[in-house]
Parts: sequence; structure tokens; C-alpha cells
Amino acid sequence: MITSKPKKGHLLIAEPSIIGDISFNRSVILLADNNKEGSIGFILNKPLDYTLHDLIPETKANFKVHNGGPVEQDNLYFIHQVPELIPDSIEISNGVFWGGNFEIVLELLKTNSLKDSDIRFFLGYSGWEPDQLDHELASNAWIVSENIYKNQLIDKCCGTFWKEKMLELGGDYSLWSNAPENPSYN
Repeated sequence: MITSKPKKGHLLIAEPSIIGDISFNRSVILLADNNKEGSIGFILNKPLDYTLHDLIPETKANFKVHNGGPVEQDNLYFIHQVPELIPDSIEISNGVFWGGNFEIVLELLKTNSLKDSDIRFFLGYSGWEPDQLDHELASNAWIVSENIYKNQLIDKCCGTFWKEKMLELGGDYSLWSNAPENPSYN
């Protein structure tokens, strides 16, 4: 369901008009926080060529790492749906949690107590200063949508998520779902 005012837990879907923006072209972002001080989110559909094991070899976990956004790309962030296993988490909404005790996450990975459908890792995040996201919304850079997937969002997201969202929106958006990512390839 499309909404006009972004809230913590909503999805930001990049309008097809965002072309040439390496970070946000065809992105679907989960808003982890949205308040008067700004907004923070994580790109859900841009997997990197890294696994967690590549970044933290002692984990032995081959969980995919995603590009969370262009801010602080040298830091690792995570969202999950298992707050009973990971203390100090912050609920974003609908059973999706952000962060928590990373030492415990490492222990859970060591004992194979987490599935890749429980947790998603990101390098970096997407951030907006106060009013910046409102200005981008006013310029039609984003479509705001409720998270209809609830805590199944982590398992749902993949590289084709943006295309799926375009098809769900229907109308002219359906046409964009099959357009090449770079129009000059047409």
C-alpha cells in the first residue's frame, strides 16, 4: 500500500526516474528510523560480492553482505527477526529489529544458531539530514510503501525486489519493470 508520509518501518522504492545514481537506482530501502533529526535506512536489494566470512574470517558464516547505502561503508550493520536471541535490539516495526549485541551475534553464528533468513548484514547505510527526505519525496524520487511483508521481509528481499515492487504498483510502473537498468543499453 502506497502512503505519502514516511514512517519508521516503511519501504522507500526508488522511482524509475532515479537513473545514474549508483547508490539508489532501483533500490528498495527499509526505513530504520525517521524523525525530526533525519532518517536512516538500509538498501534491501543490493547484495555485494562479499560474505560475512570474507569480512570476519573467524565467523565461518557465508551469509551474503549487502550494500546498505553510501554512508559509513566501512561499518557493518544488521537487521534481524530474532530479538529473543539478540539482546539490545531496537524494533523498527512488524517484528523487524535493528542491531543488538554483536558479540552474541558472533556466538550465534559460531554455533549455527542463525539462518540467513533470520538476519541480514549491510556495509553502510542510507541517511538523510532533517527535511532532506521530504525534499526528495517532493521531487518524486521515492515511492513510500508500507512493509506488507512484516518480519518476512529479510527472507523476501533479493536482487529482483525492485522489479517486483514495480509490477505490484502496476500501471506505468509495470513498463519500467523490464526496462534496462542503464537506458543507453537499449
